[in-house]
Amino acid sequence: MPKRPLALQLDEVVQAMLVSLQPRPEKAPDRQLASLVRVARELRDLPREEFRAALKSDLQRRASMSESTAAAKVWSREEQARAVHYMRPGLKSITPYIIVRGAARFIDFLKTSFESTERMRVPAPDGSIMHAEVAIGNGAIEVSDGSEAYPAAPQAIHLYVHDPDAAYARSLQGGATSFYAPTDDHPSGDRWGAVKDPFGNHWYIAKPRGWTPGPEGLQSVQPYLHLREAHKMIPFLEAAFSAEDLGTHKSPEGLVLHATIRIGNATLEIDEARGENQPMPCHLHIYVPDTDAVYAQALRAGATSIDAPRNAPYGDRAAGVKDAWGNSWFIATHLGNK
Repeated sequence: MPKRPLALQLDEVVQAMLVSLQPRPEKAPDRQLASLVRVARELRDLPREEFRAALKSDLQRRASMSESTAAAKVWSREEQARAVHYMRPGLKSITPYIIVRGAARFIDFLKTSFESTERMRVPAPDGSIMHAEVAIGNGAIEVSDGSEAYPAAPQAIHLYVHDPDAAYARSLQGGATSFYAPTDDHPSGDRWGAVKDPFGNHWYIAKPRGWTPGPEGLQSVQPYLHLREAHKMIPFLEAAFSAEDLGTHKSPEGLVLHATIRIGNATLEIDEARGENQPMPCHLHIYVPDTDAVYAQALRAGATSIDAPRNAPYGDRAAGVKDAWGNSWFIATHLGNK
C-alpha cells in the first residue's frame, strides 16, 4: 500500500488533538510529521478557535511544502538548478523599482541615509541612469532615471534597520523631510519613524520591538502600497501571483488597516489609503519560476498587458502587466547563461 501523504497524516493528528484525543502513533512515524506534531501539541490548548484553525492551516501548508521538498529530491539536476536559480543573484521575489528624476543623486541619498551599497549601474547614452541596483540590508532597490514611457514614480517603502534613530537622522541630513520621529508608540509595536525623501518617496524606518524575527530574519525592504479598496488587492495578488496572505487586520467597517502579503521569498504590505498615505502607483519587479504562466494568470485575474513574455538581452524571460490600481508588475524568470 502506498504511504499516505504527509498532509493527510498531519490533518488526522491535528483533528485528534483539537478534540483532546491522543493520536495513535504509527509503527515508524515520519520524522517530518513528528516535528510538526510537537509544534501542534505545544499550541493545542490555546483558547481561540480562529487561532486553532489558523494553526491547522499553517501546519498543513508546511506539510505540503515538506512534501514538495521531498519530491524535489527525485528531480533531475537540471530541474533542480532551474528551480533554485529563477531569481537573478542578489534579488528577491519582490524588488521595488523606483523611477526618479536625478537617479544618481537618489542613489547617493540611499548610500548616505541607509548605508546601502551600489551593485550595478548601467548608463544611458545621454549620461542618465538606464538601470541601477542598490542593496539595503538583505534586500535591494532598482533605480532608473526613467523615460517618456516610464516617468518618475515614487513609492512607499517599509525599511527595517538596526538603528532607526540614526537612519532617520541621516535621511534628514540628506534632504528628507520628517513625517514623525522614531517612537515606540507606533501601533505595530515597533520603533518606527517616517520621512519623505527629496524625490517624493516615503520611508517607514523601523526596528522590531517585543517580537523576534523568524529563522529567515527580517525583510529589510518591503514595498508598502496605500490603495483605495485595498481589500480587493488581496484576492488579485493571490490569483495573479500565487501570493499568500500572511495576516490582514481590518477596521470594524471592513477597511484594511494593514496586511502582509508573501510572493515567493519576499513580502509586501498594503493598507487602505487615508490621510497623508494616499495612493502612489509604482513599479515592482517580481521573480517567478515561470514568467509565461504567471503573465497568463495575471491577465486572467484582471491585469492588463504592458509587455508580452520575451527573452530579454540581460538574461531574463520578462513580461509586464498593470493592475487595476495603476501599479506596474515586471515579471521575470532568470535564464542565466541560456
